[in-house]
Amino acid sequence: MNTLEQLIKQHQLQPHPEGGWFRELHRGDLQVQRGDGARRSGLTAILFLLPEQAFSCWHRVLGADEAWTQIAGDPLELLQCRPNGEDLLKLRLSTEAPLHVVPADHWQAARSTGRYSLVSCCVGPGFDFADFEMLRQRPLEDRPALAHPELI
Repeated sequence: MNTLEQLIKQHQLQPHPEGGWFRELHRGDLQVQRGDGARRSGLTAILFLLPEQAFSCWHRVLGADEAWTQIAGDPLELLQCRPNGEDLLKLRLSTEAPLHVVPADHWQAARSTGRYSLVSCCVGPGFDFADFEMLRQRPLEDRPALAHPELI
């Protein structure tokens, strides 16, 4: 069994719709009300594994910040831009610089720089698939022009 298979089995990971593998580790009991009136858990956390050649496609979490933290494996390239597609930011999460927070509503995408990257993603207010948007689900005419179209 190779390292990826071991990680998937050890952490009981499942395929994620945006790419890669995940498992929810925490969903807080505390409920909060966002400014738009939606009620969510105060915080959610997942493990997220990106093998080489896989990527987390351009997506965004509406109404919640997402903190990415490098845990193991090779550095992760994390891309971020504003909701209108401007101001591309390229980051490299590693043991030297393990954390970045993507603000609510910003587009984000990621890929491993090597064999695999294992990260934790924490969302607050907590994640709900009702707040999750993948760029590829939008009609072409409604998509902001984002860099790296290969990540759609």
